[in-house]
Amino acid sequence: MTHTRTVELDGHIIDSGSMQQAMGIVMDLGGDFDIETFDVGRKKEDTSYCRMMVSADDEADLQEILHELHQIGATLTDPVDAQVEASPADQVVPVGFYSTTNHPTDVRYDGEWIPVEDIEMDCAIIVEETEDGVRAYTKVLNSVEEGDLVVTDEAGIRVKPPERPRDSSGPFGFMQGGISSERPSESLIGEIADALRQTKKEGGNVLVVAGPALIHSGGGDALARLIREGYIDMISAGNGFATHDIERGLYGTSLGMDMETMEHPRKGHKHHIYTISEVIRAGGIENAVEEGLIEEGVMYECVKNDVSYVLAGSIRDDGPLPDTITDAIEAQNAIREQAHRADMVLMLSTLLHSVAVGNCLPSTAKTVCVDINPATVTQLLDRGSSQAIGMVTDIGTFVPTLAEKVLDETDD
Repeated sequence: MTHTRTVELDGHIIDSGSMQQAMGIVMDLGGDFDIETFDVGRKKEDTSYCRMMVSADDEADLQEILHELHQIGATLTDPVDAQVEASPADQVVPVGFYSTTNHPTDVRYDGEWIPVEDIEMDCAIIVEETEDGVRAYTKVLNSVEEGDLVVTDEAGIRVKPPERPRDSSGPFGFMQGGISSERPSESLIGEIADALRQTKKEGGNVLVVAGPALIHSGGGDALARLIREGYIDMISAGNGFATHDIERGLYGTSLGMDMETMEHPRKGHKHHIYTISEVIRAGGIENAVEEGLIEEGVMYECVKNDVSYVLAGSIRDDGPLPDTITDAIEAQNAIREQAHRADMVLMLSTLLHSVAVGNCLPSTAKTVCVDINPATVTQLLDRGSSQAIGMVTDIGTFVPTLAEKVLDETDD
């Protein structure tokens, strides 16, 4: 007995490769397909539509095929309402709960499609009836409460991967993303600068995820300048980044190395712990700025320009600074709040913090990953963002060049 279902694909399915992916999925999983309707867009801006009957020898194989097709945006022609089940206890989800992708997602409830708020990967979807109507939103598992209506299975779910029409331009456009060693770095940085300016022009938020290497390599002044000029809205980093940034302002060193001579002064190896001690004495970074202890640097500009920052702690932190969030769940939630507000993200030479932020980002957020290590860039891009590009280059060269192109060319 053959089991069949009919699915639809709609949008820029040829340019984005969705059509080819769909046929490959069916064949790879041992199924068969029959194209019932295929309307091809004739112009660059036109979308295409395909209705495809999918079949398999047994129901389990068919469901596996439908699951994979669902991930690339295929929907059933006869959608039903999503199945919901009450959570039996705090932090416990029903068996077979729907685990989200990071793509924009809709849930069908009472015959209506409802957009899922704050979409991110590996979350549960909660449906809630309010006085203003029905809403759907994501929750990480440790936030699920007893009685929450959790979506189960994949029925009534519509996933919408970002599309890439042929006329897209810029580094985040169709066939422009990924890591390319053939494109001149300065040219690509110029396009990233254009995207950053455009994001701010449209009222978007820019998040920078920064590692200590940015300070060690001499890129701190350029990042501080971008903050001062209003191009950065949020910073996500760790205790080390903030400590070495402040250390540089107090002692002229970063991790004990003189930033001008590249030498290690006597007792320089103690500068970072002295820095932490003085900030603790002041009661935190903001107090240290107000008291005049901190007079320059990235953290100084964040305080002076009301740029929010999240310093997430780790098991290896010295001190740490009073502003560092040492509770892992609390830090995740603070990072999550930033990520949900970000329209463009610059991940600058920090693997662990970038992965943490990347896990919370929707696939529509423009993401730039920069590191001298190719493996780091590849791992970050593999997290699933469809709007990500990567550069394998020195962060100390990238940030000053970006600042120059954003600010100096804007002045021109």
